[in-house]
Amino acid sequence: MIRILVLCTGNSCRSQMAEGFLKKIIFERKLNAEVFSAGIEAHGLNPYAIKVMNEVGIDISGHQSKSLDDLYRSFPFSSSENQSFDYLITVCDNARESCPVFLNAKSKIHRSFPDPALHQGPEEQKLGAFRKVRDDIGAFCDSFPTELF
Repeated sequence: MIRILVLCTGNSCRSQMAEGFLKKIIFERKLNAEVFSAGIEAHGLNPYAIKVMNEVGIDISGHQSKSLDDLYRSFPFSSSENQSFDYLITVCDNARESCPVFLNAKSKIHRSFPDPALHQGPEEQKLGAFRKVRDDIGAFCDSFPTELF
């Protein structure tokens, strides 16, 4: 089974969206893979991320924002040193720069997306920022060749 970890700064929007898209792709293509997401820290699941993902038929409301430490604690009988992933996908520059060297990944993929949570302004403008990032992340995830899985 292929194991994928999507890493971001706070695991509140971008990595959560990518996890949602990748899980949908894996399900639809009947691929033998599992996807996890985490952040350097856990900032809580952003309600705007939930809303814009629901707009495209992907429910991430049950996701939990977690740090890398939280993620590793959730794996039974394991530690970060003996967990490995086939793909480590960083979706922001901070995650790539802060990524601990102990993360075992056969392949690392980086694509930085702007943080829509930083957008200031009225709600419709915030939603617009989240929709743009969602669409960009969706296209990025959809571009992975099936052979990767």
